[in-house]
Amino acid sequence: MLILAELRYNPLLDDWTMVAASRQKRPDMPKDYCPFCPGSGKVPELYDVFLYHNDFPVLSKSPPTPDDVAGGIYKVRESRGKCEVVLYSPDHYATIPDLSKGHILKLIDLWRDTYKDLVKEKEHEYVMIFENRGKEVGVTMPHPHGQIYAYPFIPLKVRTEIENAKAHFESTGRNLFADMLNEERRFGERIVYENEHFVVFIPFFTDYPFGTFVLPKRQVLDLTELTKAEEESLAVLLKELVGGMDRIYDRLFPYMMVMHPAPHKTKKDAKNYYWFHIEFYPPLRGEKSVKYNASSETGGWAAANPTKVEDNAVIFKEAIERYKRSDR
Repeated sequence: MLILAELRYNPLLDDWTMVAASRQKRPDMPKDYCPFCPGSGKVPELYDVFLYHNDFPVLSKSPPTPDDVAGGIYKVRESRGKCEVVLYSPDHYATIPDLSKGHILKLIDLWRDTYKDLVKEKEHEYVMIFENRGKEVGVTMPHPHGQIYAYPFIPLKVRTEIENAKAHFESTGRNLFADMLNEERRFGERIVYENEHFVVFIPFFTDYPFGTFVLPKRQVLDLTELTKAEEESLAVLLKELVGGMDRIYDRLFPYMMVMHPAPHKTKKDAKNYYWFHIEFYPPLRGEKSVKYNASSETGGWAAANPTKVEDNAVIFKEAIERYKRSDR
C-alpha cells in the first residue's frame, strides 16, 4: 500500500514533486462548523493571530519512509519539512482590509517570528510565506488564513529567479531587482501604489492581468531585515492594496500572495543580486471571468496575458484610491 507523503524527483526539470495523498481527505468547509473559529476546541477562545499546525501537511518533521517505487533515474526522498497555518483573525469573515494597522502588525510579527524559527532547522532549505484567497484558487477553508512552508529544497521558480538575478549581476555588476525598480519608476505608468518604504507595480512582464510586485525601496533579503518603520509601512500597504483589489470589481478579489526571501543558507552571497519581494497572482480577468492556465501556459510555461498591463495599472490605482477614501 502506498504511504501518504514523499518527494519524487523530476529529472526533466531537476525539481521535486511533493506527493501527499492524505490531502485528498481535506474537508470542504462545513456550513455550521469552522475549526479556526473560537469555540471549535481547536484554537484558543481568545486570540488575535495564531499559528496553527496544519492537519494535512504535505511536509512534516517526522515524515514516513518513502515507498519502494524508485529506480534508475527516478528517486524518492522523505517529505521532511514543515507546513504551518497562520490564522489572521478570530473573525470568520474578516480579510486583510478589515484588519486594523495594529492587527496587521501582529500578523507581520507572527510571520517574521515563525520564519526565524523555521530557518534554524538544518533540513529546511527555503521558507515561503503565502496566502490563497478565494474559491477561484482552490480555498476550501474561507476563514482568513495564510500558510508557511519550510521546504527541504529550493522551489524551481525561486531557483530560476535566483539564477537569473545572479547571472545579471555577474554580467552587469548591478542588482536585477534594483534595475527593475528603477525602470518601473522611470516609466511610472505601471506603479499602482507607493509609500515611504515600498513601491507596488504591475510588472512589465506579468502574466496575470493584475499580477503585482511589492518591493521595498531599500534592499532587504527577508522579513527579518525590515525595520519597525518598514513593518508599519507594509501593514498599511497590505490593507490598502488588498482593499483596492476588492474595489476593482466590487467583490472579494481572489489571489495568491507569495513572499520571496533570499534562501537563508546563502544570504551572504545573495546580498549581491537578490531582493526580498512579494508577488500577487490574482486570477480574475473580468468580474466573473477567471484566467486559467491552459495548454500553452501549463505545458510550455509560455506565459500569456490577455490584457494590457498599463491599462490595468490605471484601473488598479484608481481602485486603491477609492478604497483609501472609503476607509477614512
